[in-house]
Amino acid sequence: MRKTVCTVTLLLLASPQAQAHPHHHHRHQFLNAMASFNGDVQMDERIVSSRPSGCPHAFCGCEASLFRFGRIIPQLNLASNWRRFPHGAPAPGMAAVRSGHVMILQSQVARDIWYVHDGNSGGHVTREHPRSIAGYTIVDPGSASFALR
Repeated sequence: MRKTVCTVTLLLLASPQAQAHPHHHHRHQFLNAMASFNGDVQMDERIVSSRPSGCPHAFCGCEASLFRFGRIIPQLNLASNWRRFPHGAPAPGMAAVRSGHVMILQSQVARDIWYVHDGNSGGHVTREHPRSIAGYTIVDPGSASFALR
């Protein structure tokens, strides 16, 4: 019976319909679905807000500065400027940065899956949800080595 279930599952995954979408899209959905559980505690995605007043159209950096520092820091509106902070290890309060996006880590769910505060996470809204930080650079925005003006 187990062999039959495995064979059917493999055939469904290899079907032309399953291959119609890019592979990375399915992997991302799978990782996020798997990340939505932390033991018996479900880590639901929730929409926190839309684009904050005073933030540019691409607002992930602006939202991250509001969340982390309580105010808009214009230099941090550009996600790549977050890379100026010293690199660090993933921990609550750290920022995860990649080309064109930044989000604030809140709590670890499993391995490289973190519950994050994620401005402009799609649909022009800010979400708190589990995300993989694979491929992101982790920086410490609490460090005093970056001059905030």
